[in-house]
Amino acid sequence: MKKKVLLGILLILLIALIPLFVLKDAEFGGSDDAGSQVVEEVDASYEPWAAPLLETLIGGELPGEVESLFFCIQTGIGVGIIAFFMGRFVERRKWMNQEESKEKKQETTA
Repeated sequence: MKKKVLLGILLILLIALIPLFVLKDAEFGGSDDAGSQVVEEVDASYEPWAAPLLETLIGGELPGEVESLFFCIQTGIGVGIIAFFMGRFVERRKWMNQEESKEKKQETTA
């Protein structure tokens, strides 16, 4: 089992690092950048009909560090919710197994 886990971790690292070394001059952009480029190609005169709320409130763009912080907070909240429900399912299964074992014990003693 340990070998499979270590092999999996190694594979993940290779998938993440190989493109950085093989494609030295490549630009790695996000989906937001790709989407805005496609919109510009389709209609160069397009004007967005809404602006981001925080950018409107502060009167400019958010620094990259703040955007990264918000993304990390959002990710943490999502992971917390998923972990909470997975924990609930695991505990529910344990309780159900305990109830079944109690019922079987009562049936065998009766």
